[in-house]
Amino acid sequence: MNPAVAALLAGLAVLAAVWLGYHINNVGKLRRWLARPQRSPVPEAGGSWDSVFALLYRHEREHTREKRRLVHLVVRSAQAGRALPDGVVILDGSNRVEWCNDRAESYLGIDRRVDAGGPIVNLVRDPEFVRYVEAGVFSEAVGLRPGRNPSLALSLKLIPYGQHRKLLLCRDVTQEEKVETMRRDFVANVSHELRTPLTVLSGFLETVQELDLDRERTHKYLGLMAGQASRMQRIIEDLLELSALESAPAPERDERVRIAPLLAHTRAQAEAISAGRHRISLQLEGDFDLAGAESELTSAFGNLAGNAVNYTPSGGEVRLVWKATGDGATFTVEDSGIGIAADQIPRLTERFYRVDRSRSRETGGTGLGLAIVKHALARHDARLEIESEPGKGSRFTAHFPARRVVRVEHTA
Repeated sequence: MNPAVAALLAGLAVLAAVWLGYHINNVGKLRRWLARPQRSPVPEAGGSWDSVFALLYRHEREHTREKRRLVHLVVRSAQAGRALPDGVVILDGSNRVEWCNDRAESYLGIDRRVDAGGPIVNLVRDPEFVRYVEAGVFSEAVGLRPGRNPSLALSLKLIPYGQHRKLLLCRDVTQEEKVETMRRDFVANVSHELRTPLTVLSGFLETVQELDLDRERTHKYLGLMAGQASRMQRIIEDLLELSALESAPAPERDERVRIAPLLAHTRAQAEAISAGRHRISLQLEGDFDLAGAESELTSAFGNLAGNAVNYTPSGGEVRLVWKATGDGATFTVEDSGIGIAADQIPRLTERFYRVDRSRSRETGGTGLGLAIVKHALARHDARLEIESEPGKGSRFTAHFPARRVVRVEHTA
């Protein structure tokens, strides 16, 4: 063979070997990177492989961005789920827990790290809830009171979605149940309070209509009827006042209420109710007025003083005491009356609650006075403290904060 041809062939062989080695090396780089792309960067190379690796790099970068976006979306979704005011549990097609938020953990006593994959009916073992899940009809919610916290009332509802998955929504309805109970009790109490005077009125009306009564008896019956009508009117007026206190905005702090004349009026009211049967005193300490609504404070103070007179036997004493400094003020009504048992004190401000029903009716009480006091004081950022002992009298104290106290301005 011609030496020149042999040399050419040898050179071509070397070039082919180099070219083949170059491609084998880059193929090896590609194979190693493909084996674990998340742990190493896209390899680099020159020549024709540079465009290949550059294209892989762009795809890898786009994949990384998309992955970060999806991770961020998952994190935001989880944060949103945890921020929901209701409990949320995600169940798979077999009603096993996939995820739940913090509120669901608190309500149902489950742990998403430990209980993930567990059947929900094994984690929430209430028989009614188990029947609800097994029935497969989720148009209505089911009630539940957790055994570890029976004071908590929950409403659970399953909502199917996606591929056989379900959302279990857990809502705290404790307050709603309390409000509904209060509404039922209120309606029952109002009906009961109005039924008695209405029954008396109806009976007397039938008597007056059907019997030929003399003038004296007719006058007596009409007087009794007027008394019952007056009682119903007081109940309605107190209900309207209570409703206004509950619905109106809190009184402004720039309206000054002159305490000295207000308390003088309160004392005069108490003396009128007493009709000379009690010793009633008024003591004022501190040159301070209050900021608020005069009509509401007049009603609150008047109810406290009137109750003290009504529940104190003849010959007893009622003391009205106002003490005020720049740090706050108190209005105290203290009596030497019949007193109140300790177990009854927490209920005194409930609507229509009476310690002594017969005495309350005799004095014309509606059972709403202390409820009005409580709401009127709350609207002035104040609180009511009650101390009492059976047979030794009672002390009712309204505490007003410094922000409601205004120094009296004396004119020269």
